Amino acid sequence: MKIDLKVKLGKMVLKNPVIAASGTFGYAEEFKDYMDLKQLGAITTKTITVKPRKGNLPPRTCEAPAGLLNSIGLENPGVQCFIEEKIPYLASLGIPVIVSVSAEEDPAEFVFLAKKLDRIKSVSALELNISCPNMQRQHLIAQDAQATFKVVSAARKATKKTIITKLSPNVTSITEIAQAAQDAGSDALALINTFSGISIDIKTRSLRLGAGSGGLSGPAIRPMALQMVRQAYEKVKIPIIGLGGIIDTQSAIEFFIAGASAISVGTANFIDPAISIKIIAGLKEYLREQSIGKISLLTGSLR
Repeated sequence: MKIDLKVKLGKMVLKNPVIAASGTFGYAEEFKDYMDLKQLGAITTKTITVKPRKGNLPPRTCEAPAGLLNSIGLENPGVQCFIEEKIPYLASLGIPVIVSVSAEEDPAEFVFLAKKLDRIKSVSALELNISCPNMQRQHLIAQDAQATFKVVSAARKATKKTIITKLSPNVTSITEIAQAAQDAGSDALALINTFSGISIDIKTRSLRLGAGSGGLSGPAIRPMALQMVRQAYEKVKIPIIGLGGIIDTQSAIEFFIAGASAISVGTANFIDPAISIKIIAGLKEYLREQSIGKISLLTGSLR
């Protein structure tokens, strides 16, 4: 039986629906010795800002029950350095490159980044990271429907490339924010970013992370991520990229059934750098066993 793993996200056509998630895959070159990168459906880069960022104070990560707390603080070399030093290698892979972007202070920085990257042919899409919990802010753009609409619509006017909006789980209504992003012109959604949390060292009675709080990822958040993907799927018409605790084929399949058109693998990359390739093979095997010819037929198939 021939299996079709192709998926369409905006203007992008991916040969398979497995994407390396932002923040856990560097700029891809770090993983070249562990897998054939060209087998991936797409790669999402670390989040890029207008100017270079040093990130948050160490320690930046600590283990949590069934997960990982991180507070990297969007460390990156800035957009110009990224274009000059990182894009050439990413372009050489011949697969879709999704560049994650964020603003440090002024939301207008999203527009600047969108215009700047719109000129780069090898950039297939922009992921608007309006949901990073590690920027020492009281409120995230993704926690406000009006703010989400404003940023996404402004970015939409600044680029012809596919726009993916990455949403936060730290909200009262994921569907309200998802709808706002869709109405503003986002081509797809990425659900979900990390949950805010802290960890305490009981010997020193101090916080384990240098910045205090961080973002919780890993299997611990999967049930909540699945629920939010399902809720969004029932409300919006644009494709959803599901992420949050995917560590193997089985957990990836759950997201497709819940409503995702594609999935991103994040924290699992730290455990098994080649896990994405194994998931691609596992998806093919599952579809054959279930006599499903296309991965798209699995999306939203919850009974």
